[in-house]
Amino acid sequence: MHRELHVPDGLEGQRVDQALSRLFGLTRSTAADLADAGAVLVDGRARGKGDRLVAGSWLEVELPPPPGDPVVAAPVDGLGVVYDDEDVVVVDKPVGVAAHPSPGWDGPTVVGGLLAAGYRISTSGAAERQGIVHRLDAATTGLMVVAKSERAYTLLKAAFKQRTVDKGYHALVQGHPDPSRGTIDAPIDRHPKHDWRFAVVTGGRPSVTHYETIEAFPAASLVAIKLETGRTHQIRVHFSALKHPCVGDTTYGADPTLAARLGVSRQWLHARRLGFAHPGDGRWVEFTSEYPADLAGALAVLRAEY
Repeated sequence: MHRELHVPDGLEGQRVDQALSRLFGLTRSTAADLADAGAVLVDGRARGKGDRLVAGSWLEVELPPPPGDPVVAAPVDGLGVVYDDEDVVVVDKPVGVAAHPSPGWDGPTVVGGLLAAGYRISTSGAAERQGIVHRLDAATTGLMVVAKSERAYTLLKAAFKQRTVDKGYHALVQGHPDPSRGTIDAPIDRHPKHDWRFAVVTGGRPSVTHYETIEAFPAASLVAIKLETGRTHQIRVHFSALKHPCVGDTTYGADPTLAARLGVSRQWLHARRLGFAHPGDGRWVEFTSEYPADLAGALAVLRAEY
């Protein structure tokens, strides 16, 4: 099972085998065996069991299969079900919930929440990603579709790959994009110096974002966004590259004072619309999601000032 994460500050200077033991609950001998087999990479290079780690480095490791189910069924407060049938379940994901379990994340997940609520989910793909065909950041709210049947998983994965899924987002960005309507076509890859982030990078993966300003305020603009591609952090990276980061997104250069004034403690980004050909009968289905309270509250403050 492949795992990737940044080396936390608390593991600065630790041996590889010690760090793997702490991070993944492995015995020291198992961790040493993985390193000896070349299954541990740090910043893309194989490392031995006795090598010392540097905080912030990108750690990759091929772990042995877990002895049990890696997904823990646990109720998730605020996880709304928008639509449900024998093939798919469409959820409205609240803030602070990841799509599925991953290294370094021990909080609630969509997968765990659905299992706890008694939903059957496809078992295709990686064990910890049951039914997951696309993802939202934990701090991004809005619509996700999860496959329940194996057929649905296969067809939805293909639809996302072929870019036939309609993914519509709303974002509140700092300033005023110029032009007010346009396309951002800029390749994205890991940041060359800070690889826990992403950036517009020459030679990166093709990434295309279409946007249109739908409401403008003195300090910010509400934009509707349609993704042509689906790179990690794509909207956040593209608007940061334009010098118009999402309000509250301090990882990508947002002004924390504006976010504080608006009562926003995370990036103002919401998966507003989701449309796709239903994997059961091919009919087009489309769903919309209202803004959660914190995002709606920020708009209310701006409208009251304007």
